[in-house]
Amino acid sequence: MELIFLLVFWVVPLVLGYVFGQMNEKRHYRSIYAREKTWLALPTTASRVPLSPGQPVRCELVSGSVVVSVDYFKRAAAALRKVVGGPVKSYESLLDRAKREAVLRLKESCPGAHEIVNLRLETASLSKNMQGAIGSVEVFAFATALYFAEQPARHAA
Repeated sequence: MELIFLLVFWVVPLVLGYVFGQMNEKRHYRSIYAREKTWLALPTTASRVPLSPGQPVRCELVSGSVVVSVDYFKRAAAALRKVVGGPVKSYESLLDRAKREAVLRLKESCPGAHEIVNLRLETASLSKNMQGAIGSVEVFAFATALYFAEQPARHAA
């Protein structure tokens, strides 16, 4: 009887964490895909050199940030991986979602911009080495938005 109670005590939260965590992650990815399609026409580069020829009439610093947390199942999987060793793949999608969301928020902060250059991403773990803390990551994206007098003609790639 104790074994069944102990099994239920550990397995039920894991299963619920997996199911609801997957649902939440898929919903977030659907939102990211839809918004990325919207902002696909806004060229963004990490280069300092603008992609379009011409002199911009206005430049401004733009930023976007996000904090994304892990679900219970990924946290348990990461703890298990710590014992076994190797890369923690359960956190890769967390970091991917955080980076993409931060860039999307950056783009949404500068409507009317023709180009974004010098994109930089800063990542910080908010709960590193803290006992009992919920694992979460913050990504801060910042760049320079360029506004041209007219819609610039793009270089052929």
